[in-house]
Amino acid sequence: MSIPGQTSLETPPAAAADKEGIQLSPINNEISKVEVESDHAVIIKIQGTVPEARGGTANAHHTLLLLINYACLFVGSVSSSLISKFYFIHKGSSRWVSTWVQSAGFPILMLPICLPYYLFKSSRRRPFSGFTLKIFLLSIIVGVFMGLNNLLFSWGTSYLPVSTSSLVLSSQLAFNLVLSMILVKQKATYTNLNCVLLLTLSSVLVGLGSSHDKPPGLTRSEYLVGFLSTIGAGLLFALYLPVMELIYRKVDCYGMVLEMQLVMELAATVLATVGMGASHGGFSVMKVESTMVFDKGSTAYWLTIASSLIAWQLCFVGTAGMVFLTTSLTGGICMTALLGANIMGGVIVYGDKFGGMKAVSTVLCVWGFCSYLYGMYVKNHKIPSNQSSNDPTK
Repeated sequence: MSIPGQTSLETPPAAAADKEGIQLSPINNEISKVEVESDHAVIIKIQGTVPEARGGTANAHHTLLLLINYACLFVGSVSSSLISKFYFIHKGSSRWVSTWVQSAGFPILMLPICLPYYLFKSSRRRPFSGFTLKIFLLSIIVGVFMGLNNLLFSWGTSYLPVSTSSLVLSSQLAFNLVLSMILVKQKATYTNLNCVLLLTLSSVLVGLGSSHDKPPGLTRSEYLVGFLSTIGAGLLFALYLPVMELIYRKVDCYGMVLEMQLVMELAATVLATVGMGASHGGFSVMKVESTMVFDKGSTAYWLTIASSLIAWQLCFVGTAGMVFLTTSLTGGICMTALLGANIMGGVIVYGDKFGGMKAVSTVLCVWGFCSYLYGMYVKNHKIPSNQSSNDPTK
């Protein structure tokens, strides 16, 4: 059984009841496509036709896949931020190493790519069978930009407290909305404008109140570099989301999303490896750090590296899945919804200061996300009634 993508609101005749499962497929003359006109709409693609009785199953599978991806995003986002900060707090100093671990765990993706076909026999699609040269080249290009984004994030994390970095990164949502309107024709509604305005205001507040939040020994110029690097990472990530939404429109299944993710992270890893070699002499810096620099010892160092590899894979796969299954704006908003967890993680684990500015910023973030969820709820419940009123058979 292939992993289903998204389900149709109108099921075609049961002409293909012999299908073993539902698969996402490119749009062509033999394929139906339903687009819900909503700012958070799910683009729905179905291969062939399926019996009406399977509509509920497809919905359940889509919901399950969505929940799994958001769980990966939640665990990966929170844990990767905390682990990255742990590395720098305990005398890890190479930003290229921090950049490298964000993508070097890509071989882990071979498990969900290959096991369904070769071991479990649950998929009839051979891995990479639909991977065209165009998709491959696009994945390489996006992967290089992903590597640059990872480097900027590493610079920001090395200087800023986790809670401050998380709040500043929320500014990517405003960029995401603008770029989504330009690239994927995202509709600007009161709901998403209100959400973006509140989240952007929260970032401005934390920026204004950040002068008293510098870690001991950090100069004002270093803090500014960290702040600007984090803003830059947010900008690149805001561009990444709608660009991937455009590319995913030509992707025929969730398995190909994982395959593209593997190629992108391979490209990002090559960039980080070259940078690490040029600035620190290659992987020898990791050996030196583990034995002579990291104050928790060699074992703790390599456990930190290993856990970072896993955490970042969960984060990136969850992000890619959210964009593929929903939209780039919804994916960005769902990521920003984790802001509170990242902030509290920094406060609890590392004792980050949680003053008035951060408290107000956190409230604004929660307010903005809840308003978006409410708007989504209202919009979704209006769609069935509108469809029923337009149905000539009723």
